[in-house]
Amino acid sequence: MILRIAIGLALAAGLITPKVTPNVTPAVTSAAPTAGPVIDQNFADPDVMKSGRTYYAYATNSDGRNITWATSTDLVTWAVQGTDALPTLGAWVDPDWSFPPGGSGDRGVWAPEVFATGPKSFVMWYTAHDRASGKQCIGAATATAPGGPFTPRDTALVCTPETGGAIDASSFAENGRRYMLWKNDGNCCAQDTWLHLQQVSADGLRRTGAETALIKQNKPFEGTLVEAPTLWKHNGVYVLFYSANFFGNGSYVSSYATAASLRGPYTKAAVPLMTTDAFAGSVRGPGGQDVVTGPDGRDRIVFHGWNAGFTYRAMYSQRLDWQGSRPVVDGAKIRYEAEDANFTRANARYAAGGASNGVVVGGIDFADTRVAFTVHVPRAGDYRLYTRFANGSEPATHTLTVNGAAAGTVDYPVTGWDNWQISERPVTLKAGTNTVSYGKGAAFAELDAIDIS
Repeated sequence: MILRIAIGLALAAGLITPKVTPNVTPAVTSAAPTAGPVIDQNFADPDVMKSGRTYYAYATNSDGRNITWATSTDLVTWAVQGTDALPTLGAWVDPDWSFPPGGSGDRGVWAPEVFATGPKSFVMWYTAHDRASGKQCIGAATATAPGGPFTPRDTALVCTPETGGAIDASSFAENGRRYMLWKNDGNCCAQDTWLHLQQVSADGLRRTGAETALIKQNKPFEGTLVEAPTLWKHNGVYVLFYSANFFGNGSYVSSYATAASLRGPYTKAAVPLMTTDAFAGSVRGPGGQDVVTGPDGRDRIVFHGWNAGFTYRAMYSQRLDWQGSRPVVDGAKIRYEAEDANFTRANARYAAGGASNGVVVGGIDFADTRVAFTVHVPRAGDYRLYTRFANGSEPATHTLTVNGAAAGTVDYPVTGWDNWQISERPVTLKAGTNTVSYGKGAAFAELDAIDIS
């Protein structure tokens, strides 16, 4: 943040040049550390809750069921259950409405959230189509067991047709208080989409207190919307995970924003957390995420992604590590912007279109020039280093140093200035924090960002 302020001040001054059980359906599973589906069938918008020693996952309507659900003891091997967790919808729901973009059988029953309010008391929030307003709204249902059947309440819990409706409820609790997060469905009606937060009663069936709008869509990678909020607290920092862009193809992404207090203000990450490209195309349109602590005490992120034919959204479960308050998803490329690195005898400048986050580092022209990135990986081993560069001079190099040891060079063909391309090479890193430094090599090139995977 200090560097970004400094860049802005320098621009203003002209110093920077602007430019498990019965009725079980077997699920294909994967225990590999890299991305692979743990439920390889339609299981979109997964929500995960732990009760006793068992994890329960709930998903958007599929296969004739309003809410599909599955069980696991390790968040990797799952058994999809054959019953409907919510066999009956609330009286407020239009039972005949369907959502064609969601595929065959999508009745608009989306994104369940389940939590316990007592040893034998469970609440489900779910999205469905409101008969009266013709918009999506959020309802509640209760059960005495995690697998239901959940009994719906007769009236909707959140219904805001004036802002496009309400979808994607999620729950957050601290200090004996529970809060609901949700999205106003403004993209249905050419309106802004906001992620909202409001306290709810102890039984989760009534909203109380003030409502706070947290963030809305305002970054290019978000398209026309933000949605699917998940709030997590790590080392005293509130981390608001969310999804963005169009859910129906590879442009869907997950990102995050951070705040020092529950109601914000929240500062968004410069680049998304999970994208199709971050998984090298092995996961398409990652989104609808939830975060949960595994049996080993480590955090995991669960989310959906399209299969190769874009006919269903499978569920994934990946290890979630942290670099300070920055989440790091195992198996996904981690991007580090050059302007956020520590650099000496080099300069930052606003670049022409196509640069990641719009600012790059150049002037890497002297024997004592250094651009040092602090990167984090969950395990020691061999990784791929992807350097985004532009080179308008002649074939060029930068010297590479990893944790203080010379590691050869990064090589750049001629691309032309402001034509950002990728130079890829292997790199060996230790578990945890590493320093990857670039120095002057042959000819000249500028740095935009690096990715580690």
